[in-house]
Amino acid sequence: MTVRQAHCKPSKCLTKMTFSDVVEEIKGLSLEEKLEIQLLLQQFLREERRDETYASFKQAQVEEKQGKLTFSSDINELRKLN
Repeated sequence: MTVRQAHCKPSKCLTKMTFSDVVEEIKGLSLEEKLEIQLLLQQFLREERRDETYASFKQAQVEEKQGKLTFSSDINELRKLN
């Protein structure tokens, strides 16, 4: 990856890298750089899961206010909800 590509924002690059291009570039990195990418990806994935959980929570709040949620401790009734 050239310095220009490494600091180029995707929306401003003249050329776009494909997934396989990215994989090949990663293969050429040092072990330390690969480990840093691994840590970054883990962080990004945690953030995405957190955002999804929060969005689901907010949607559940809306549905609860609209009376669309059903609560029960009856196992047979819960099975019918699937």
